[in-house]
Amino acid sequence: MTRPGRSAFALIVAAGGCVAAGGCAGLPPKPVTASLPAQLPLSELPQEAAAAWPAKDWWRRYQDPTLDHLVEQALAASPTLATAHARFDAATQSVRLAGSVTGAQVSLNGDANRQRLSDNGLIPPGLLGFYWYDQADLGLQASYTFDWWGKQRAAVASAVDGAHAAQADRSAAALILSASVADTYFGWQADEARIALAAERLTLAERMAAAGAARVQAQLDPADSLRRADAVVADAREDLARLNGSAKMRLVTLAALLGHATEELPGLRSAPLPAVTAALPAHVRLDLIARRADITASRWRVEAAERDADAARADFFPDVSINALAGVSSIDLGKLLEIGSRVPEAGAAIHLPIFDAGRLKARYGASRAAIDAAVAAYDATLVEAARDVATEVTARADIAARRAERLRQVEDANRLRSSAMARVRQGLGDVRSELTASETWVEQRDALLQLDAAALSADIGLQRALGGGYESPASFAKDSTASP
Repeated sequence: MTRPGRSAFALIVAAGGCVAAGGCAGLPPKPVTASLPAQLPLSELPQEAAAAWPAKDWWRRYQDPTLDHLVEQALAASPTLATAHARFDAATQSVRLAGSVTGAQVSLNGDANRQRLSDNGLIPPGLLGFYWYDQADLGLQASYTFDWWGKQRAAVASAVDGAHAAQADRSAAALILSASVADTYFGWQADEARIALAAERLTLAERMAAAGAARVQAQLDPADSLRRADAVVADAREDLARLNGSAKMRLVTLAALLGHATEELPGLRSAPLPAVTAALPAHVRLDLIARRADITASRWRVEAAERDADAARADFFPDVSINALAGVSSIDLGKLLEIGSRVPEAGAAIHLPIFDAGRLKARYGASRAAIDAAVAAYDATLVEAARDVATEVTARADIAARRAERLRQVEDANRLRSSAMARVRQGLGDVRSELTASETWVEQRDALLQLDAAALSADIGLQRALGGGYESPASFAKDSTASP
């Protein structure tokens, strides 16, 4: 003889099969895996000796212990990086949340109540012989939802891909932070060196003004020449004040990057700028995709969007679950654990929306649109990465060519200065010619220093554009997760 519970369960399964067969008629086709470019859209880059890719601690290549300390402080305490850490932690918890939905769920429930019967209720207390009664329940409930269509697997995979994207974002934030610290620090060093040259230029301008004043007093030059000399002195003073202000602003920026007050910065000392001799690694167009954290993060978002689409498609299939309860119930607390108080229960359920006003199709359409948006963002990231590399390489080549010409101008200016000094010593020339030649020499050195600072900034930018030592630690899925 068939038990009623088994008959009900069989009826539910049979009905579910019929409903599923009819309900899945509107199932959308399985999505095609997004096709992503395998290399960067880069034109031919200048041919150089192949170099290694940047190391994870790429800033140590400049051999500046102060910079090493500053970057380590920034990576340890910067608010910007703390935000990236928080996003990664939130994404990690999302993985746990998505995974908690799958598998068996077991819970223990217990409650006890004391209640008085109403004198005007359905059953008068006089017939029962009591006014107050106790009700105690204790039960262990278990349920299991079958993931036959891969909905929960896709949700978990999407959460995992989102966590991977957050992890890559954290690496990208760390790279931007370390590059900003290095660029700001060496910008301050360049300002300090230019301040010394500006002070030297101011001294020369004041000497020129004093020499001009002596000639006017001797009635050798008109008084108007004093005004021109004073204008040159004022311009030199303004340039010195501007450089001092720039250096102070760089210290404010550096302190903000470290998350400190300016007074908390370690003692900084002026030092010569390091020389840059970086070459471009081979196969940049092919390998950079796995070497930049922002590209990796964009790729993970495409993967997550595809898994979300798989989950949205699985919504068209029925949800099947089973439930069981092992419990006891009694109005007499002393008899709660007796065998006669048991209230076992078992059941099965199936859910399939027949008419939902287009909600499922709309959700699936939105998931497909999200894939398109993620792919577009990935393509845009590739274009930006290619632009970053091409810009820094082009800037470096341009600066190198200009520096060679500027170095010749510095040498010529130094020779002219030496000649003017020799003529003055021999009494064959005016001291003003020596001062003019010296001022030209200072200006040429300042221009060369600016080029060296620009070359160093371009080198830092190239390290960032090449990924700063990052390499994707995970391989991406080549096909979509299998689904009906």
